[in-house]
Amino acid sequence: MISALVDAATTHPGLLLIIGTLSIVIVVHLLFTSMFSTISFKRDVNKKTFNTMSDVASLLSNPDSVLSREGVKESIAGYETLFVGARNSVGETSTTDSIELRAKEYQTMVNSFYDLVTDFYEWGWGQSFHFAPRLIGETFEESIVRSEYYLALRTNIQPNSKVLDLGCGVGGPMRNIQQFTGADITGVTINQYQVRVANQYCAQKGIDQQCRSIQGDFQKLAEKFEPESFDAAYAIEATCHSPDRRVCFKGINHCLKKGGLFA
Repeated sequence: MISALVDAATTHPGLLLIIGTLSIVIVVHLLFTSMFSTISFKRDVNKKTFNTMSDVASLLSNPDSVLSREGVKESIAGYETLFVGARNSVGETSTTDSIELRAKEYQTMVNSFYDLVTDFYEWGWGQSFHFAPRLIGETFEESIVRSEYYLALRTNIQPNSKVLDLGCGVGGPMRNIQQFTGADITGVTINQYQVRVANQYCAQKGIDQQCRSIQGDFQKLAEKFEPESFDAAYAIEATCHSPDRRVCFKGINHCLKKGGLFA
């Protein structure tokens, strides 16, 4: 068969190009399969977990993942049902019925979203899922950390402060602020996968006794915490997920001591 292909390629130069291209594709596929199938997924708080292509490929063996292949499909399908019509008619997802449906199902919507995107956010963004004003000559990472330190200063977070982080993600801001101030910080996220990742990183930093993430709904903070439990609280680009921010802010007020600051 091979000799027949060689003879055919000799008389048809275009066929030779096709055979060569297919051979390269097959070799590259075999190399990538052999390389990445043995890569074990490892989180490292002190560097970007997804620093190289092999790190990204190792996601396929991520033991932290809460979603199987079928789970991914179900999560996407569930999320899309809350936006029925978005691809068919501009504005249809902003009808009263559509808005009420998403408000009612906000827990499912937000949880499904972060099950799907958390690792991709960390890959492309880092451990702090927010933006910051960027000064001339400043790197993206430096601007992020500076904005978090500024928030800590404005809320008067001290070494003996107990602080609440609303919508903490995988905990980048709370770890940076804890190490900057020495405070005790509790992060709340509705997504259990983010809790697992955040607490792994806190342990790797050696600050898990002063900084931890718990699963919770910031619409129901009074169910999670005693009144006046915290000296300060902050939310960074998180309360956009609240279906009713009055309820959220009322819960934050419940948690803060008299004179406590929220930013």
